Amino acid sequence: MPLSKYARNKEKNKIKEQSQIYQRESPLQGNLLLDIASNIEKIQSIMGFANDILVREFTFTADTEINAAVIFIVGLVERELINEQIIGSLMLNDRFNSLKNNLDCFEILKKYGIPNTIVKEEFDVNSILNELMNGNTILLLDKVDKALVLGSIGWKDRAISEPESENVVRGPKDGFTENIYNNTALIRRRIKSPDLRMEPFQVGTTTKTKVLLVYLEGIPKEGLIQEVRDRIGRIEIDGILESGYIEELIEDTPFSPFPQIEHTERPDKVSASILEGRVAIIVDTTPYALLVPTIFFQFIQSSDDYYERYPIGSLTRFVRLIAYFISVILPAAYIALTSYHQEMIPTTLALAIAASREGVPFPSIGEAFIMEATFEILREAGLRLPKQAGQAVSIVGGLVIGQAAVQAGIVSQSMVIVVALTGISSFAIPAFNAAGSGRLLRFPLMLLASILGLPGIMAGLTIILIHLNSMRSFGVNYMEPFISANHNYKDILVRHPWWGMNRLPGYIARKEFIKTGPNMKPEPNTDTGKK
Repeated sequence: MPLSKYARNKEKNKIKEQSQIYQRESPLQGNLLLDIASNIEKIQSIMGFANDILVREFTFTADTEINAAVIFIVGLVERELINEQIIGSLMLNDRFNSLKNNLDCFEILKKYGIPNTIVKEEFDVNSILNELMNGNTILLLDKVDKALVLGSIGWKDRAISEPESENVVRGPKDGFTENIYNNTALIRRRIKSPDLRMEPFQVGTTTKTKVLLVYLEGIPKEGLIQEVRDRIGRIEIDGILESGYIEELIEDTPFSPFPQIEHTERPDKVSASILEGRVAIIVDTTPYALLVPTIFFQFIQSSDDYYERYPIGSLTRFVRLIAYFISVILPAAYIALTSYHQEMIPTTLALAIAASREGVPFPSIGEAFIMEATFEILREAGLRLPKQAGQAVSIVGGLVIGQAAVQAGIVSQSMVIVVALTGISSFAIPAFNAAGSGRLLRFPLMLLASILGLPGIMAGLTIILIHLNSMRSFGVNYMEPFISANHNYKDILVRHPWWGMNRLPGYIARKEFIKTGPNMKPEPNTDTGKK
């Protein structure tokens, strides 16, 4: 039924209002005036006369009549720096005694009058407010319609510590923090190259969050950098509070359960990805950096794979891949075998399963859903509680509830074992978001198994495989290198030794770049002991 004219206009107005909410820009505030009192009042009124906006008015030395004021936000600045380098150096400096012209004084201050690393001129009120909210100090002079922006950032930061979500047995123990400059410094400590590029963006009309693209000049494939620039440039949102906002707004397939962008809080992992030709997206106020493009097999890789010898790294990577498949299909396979294909189970095992299910009032699918839902609730409760209490709830809750459910005859012992093995397997996946995709796919596969048995599982896996092969991440096929003619398998299912991985992945980096030199395979020195 077509909408009436009134309904269409109402719908248009609604869309327009929503567009204004998410695309609103800060209103233009104009330029500064010559009167310092008017400028101070203008800035304070725009900021709502907030009590954390501190204004300190003073006069340059006793012999001058040049009135000045510094404006800063308490908590975002280093107050000792303001006292010593700005106010102290101005009020106690004799070189200003002979100055009577305010504009000449302003130029001297800008060139060499203030011992500060950041001294720049601004006249636009919007720019001044932006600098103020970023932790800088604003210096105003009377009868001058310009301001000096002075560096004074000094908010409290969390100390650099070991990442909690990506532990390694061997490797660096430092992790990103919420300070974007600390994070870039951790990368520069590892990649000491003048080709390292850091392109700044500002995203969010209200939060004005700093975002950096970090990459090595000339290594990423042609068009990748511009594609990342375009996607971030198209973002129109009022605020960015975490890198997950950007991840959701720039991914290729938003309705897919599989993540197409990798996130990490390990600077060594980001540095390794940049060396391979990927692009890192670093967002201020969050310790998680984004890495693009991403392929499926990256989510089963861990930094430990590269810090141990390659046989151990290859074995653990293969174990993780098996664990991922177990976490996805084990409950569905149990349901299919016990409900439709009992003849495929060895007789002794089939009798043991039948004995454990005696008296259980629910079918296998009912048992599985009850136990999986209970496991997910316990997992979520363990994450939200304080660390010590969360561990107790996860372990004790799982043991107590599982044992009680078996004794009450609600679920069978075999189902408890299946669900526990499934949960443990999901914890073996290094990437939390990839493990989440397996948890999500587990439920439709269980439903298909309860309806069609093993053919249902095969149909579900076929649909998943088709979906994976159709996905792309910033122009790269999600199932690389298996889906294209680029047969670089040396760092996919297993990890080859460093002397065997002599080229960067061709589906990410330019093909002409060499990773290791020729003849790097170590060999015993046959001349040892000879004269």
